Amino acid sequence: MTQTTLSPHRKWLYDELDTAKKFGVLAQFLDTPNFVKENLNPKFELRSYQKEAFARFFYYYNQYPDKEYPIHLLYNMATGSGKTLIMAGLILYLYEKGYRNFLFFVNSTNIIEKTKNNFLNDLSIKYLFNQKILINNREIKINKVDNFEGVNKGDINICFTTIQKLHSDLYAEKENSLTFEDFRSQTIVLLSDEAHHGQVQTKQNTLFKADEKPNWENTVENIFQQNKENILLEFTATMDFMNKAVETKYIPKVIYRYDLRQFRNDKFSKDVEILRSDTDTKGRILLALVLNQYRQDVASKYGIQLKPVILFKAQKTIEQSEENKEFFHELIDNLSKKDIEEIETKTDIAEIKRAFDFFETEKITTDLLIQKLKLNFAKNKCISMNDEKTLEENQILINTLEKSDNQIRAIFTVQKLNEGWDVLNLFDIVRLYEGQAGGGGYSGTIAPSTISEAQLIGRGARYFPFKIGGKEEDKFLRKFDEDLGHELRILEELHFHSPNEHRYISELKNALVQEGLMDDKTVEKELKLKEDFKKTGFFKNGQIFLNKNVANNYSHVTSFSDLGVKDKDFKYEIRTFKGKVTEALTDGNYDNLHIVKESSTLQISQIEKHIFKNAISRKEFFKFENIKKIFPKVNSMNDLIENKEFLAEIKINFTGSAEDLYNLSNEHKFKAVVAILDEIEEKLKNNMVDYKGTKDFFSSKINEVFYNKILKIEAGSEREDGQESFIQDKGWYAFNANYGTSEEKACVEFVDRLIKEDFKNKYKEIFLLRNELHFVIYNFSDGKAFAPDFVLFMKDKEGREITYQIFIEPKGKFLEKTEEWKEKLLIEIKEMFESKDLTKFIETKKYKVVGVPFFNRLDENRFKEELLKVVK
Repeated sequence: MTQTTLSPHRKWLYDELDTAKKFGVLAQFLDTPNFVKENLNPKFELRSYQKEAFARFFYYYNQYPDKEYPIHLLYNMATGSGKTLIMAGLILYLYEKGYRNFLFFVNSTNIIEKTKNNFLNDLSIKYLFNQKILINNREIKINKVDNFEGVNKGDINICFTTIQKLHSDLYAEKENSLTFEDFRSQTIVLLSDEAHHGQVQTKQNTLFKADEKPNWENTVENIFQQNKENILLEFTATMDFMNKAVETKYIPKVIYRYDLRQFRNDKFSKDVEILRSDTDTKGRILLALVLNQYRQDVASKYGIQLKPVILFKAQKTIEQSEENKEFFHELIDNLSKKDIEEIETKTDIAEIKRAFDFFETEKITTDLLIQKLKLNFAKNKCISMNDEKTLEENQILINTLEKSDNQIRAIFTVQKLNEGWDVLNLFDIVRLYEGQAGGGGYSGTIAPSTISEAQLIGRGARYFPFKIGGKEEDKFLRKFDEDLGHELRILEELHFHSPNEHRYISELKNALVQEGLMDDKTVEKELKLKEDFKKTGFFKNGQIFLNKNVANNYSHVTSFSDLGVKDKDFKYEIRTFKGKVTEALTDGNYDNLHIVKESSTLQISQIEKHIFKNAISRKEFFKFENIKKIFPKVNSMNDLIENKEFLAEIKINFTGSAEDLYNLSNEHKFKAVVAILDEIEEKLKNNMVDYKGTKDFFSSKINEVFYNKILKIEAGSEREDGQESFIQDKGWYAFNANYGTSEEKACVEFVDRLIKEDFKNKYKEIFLLRNELHFVIYNFSDGKAFAPDFVLFMKDKEGREITYQIFIEPKGKFLEKTEEWKEKLLIEIKEMFESKDLTKFIETKKYKVVGVPFFNRLDENRFKEELLKVVK
């Protein structure tokens, strides 16, 4: 088999699909099928990029015009992005398409064991499937198999193996092991993890030949090519596309590139900070311990259960690592007040100073701090991971560090955890050696050891999910990029503790930028409330009205129609199996085949109860415990079946042959009821939401909602200019700067003109406040959070003591369509105000809460007209 020869001008497959996405071609596939979503563990809510990963495959499999057979695709996705969950979803999808046998292989035994746990152990916190898998109303089991001979053809059968063992088994032909015949006689889906390890022959730029000496890569190629219906899906975060041969091979195969830089920019990872210090080994360990305990105590203050882990990295040998561990135990055993107080008095590191300020505020004395550290880092809570045997014995322990009953707090290693390690609560990595392995910093060449360290940092950069208010899915995202001074920001940072070696630090930063783990072009800006504004009565006593995000309890739902299912008539077609054979080349009669069909309508209540109950029992959605949550007033399954607000008056219009209709079989009745229940279920689910925004707005104090923030801004971007020269003398603008887009800056200039031309003589206490995620409002229909860029306050000068609160959102024309739900919410708020629903009273003071359509500088007259309408 030879490698595919490509036109040098051919685009990458993922680029083609990026274009398809822009033109809406992928839109119909972005809604992941229910049989995939509902059979994955509900604890792992699909993220937007994971839905897109599925959508790209669905489109390729079903519609892509230049599809190559057998199908061979690669997902090039960041460490921590959930590649194994995507595998699980694709297994479910391909099962429904007829595939039953799946081969998972990787280069490492410990990854095999971890993946088995994720796929097979339903007691594991990382189990990927739902407790019960139902596809086409049939319960499906997942079986671990050694080969595909005699497997259950109704279940999902997965063979787990290393690439080394797969290669050995195929050429040694051992009993009960895989053979080439397995792949020749059956269709198989091959799932390759860490696929960058299987590219040796490609990198040598040699062709695949039938009689060549077997190696890992051509072994996979040979079994893949045994059947043109086979599918090979590869997954890796680190494919070497700089190699020309690898690039050529994968141009038509990379279906999705979602690298670490994009993953981090989308706020799904921790931010990486390098804490370099002029200390010896003991000093670095102590700094890490203080910072680590600070994290745990901050989390505890906010009701977050967190057990932060530290990794201590040795330079080269296991002996060094074991010596580090012994040194650490001795340090903990002999930890003294002098050790802690020396750090507290001498350090100028902002994070460490912040930690000691926190300890003082929370009355955590030095004695109590030492007591905590001795308890948390006792010998039984530390582990070495330095050889294959230890790794294999402890792979479940090391991959479940987040569990409350997992006591490990410190890990000592050289480099055994650089790959295949899933950890969310690693927050500190301490480099317990000095010196640089060579290669970089000034020359631009990065040493392999430094790249390895950057990749280890990448494993620790997985985000630890926590929720502070807001919706459940928000817990997987960084929340304080726009508020770097917030106490909880420390839970969104991974610290790499290093000696203060300039050349090494420079090289490490280059490696982290290259890996996408660190920005090389960001600046920090301080957004501060003006001192004059803080002296005003409005800041001291003013109010802002915001709504809340609440769980949707469905208490108002009393019928199907309340959730959008108003249809009472459904159709079901009985196939006749009639047809005709036509000679393709000689028969000139190509008339459509005319099959006579009749119709007959049957009310569901006319179908025998045992048939109906059998059908509804097959539907997990219609189990009573589920129905009761959605329709609280349903007291029994008989209510659902016999009440006209639900199923009782539903009619099924059967079409089919006269023979079938006049002798309607129980089987047809059963299948019809199942099909109608499927249709109703899908419609109900499309109209169900977990959260809603309240239509009541509640008051909060201005001086509690708005405060100073440290922002991280892209250097050289339009946001870096804070518009300071324009706003410094504008008493109505509350902050010292506006680090917004050009559209947002234009809005501030527009408000300035509006005040001079229209508002100055009519209103007093005019204040425009920039909202850098100081607050959000929630969409009424689904509870989606929205942070308007500005809120404008004005008080009538004459008589009426009315304070207007106006939400303003500037938006470029190119974004208006994609974010039209936000404008719709603002207009809904405006309409509620017009109907007097959003007039609020605080004591004798009257407030009116107002929304207006998007501001756009190309259409500011329309905006002005709408704004003047709501305040006249």
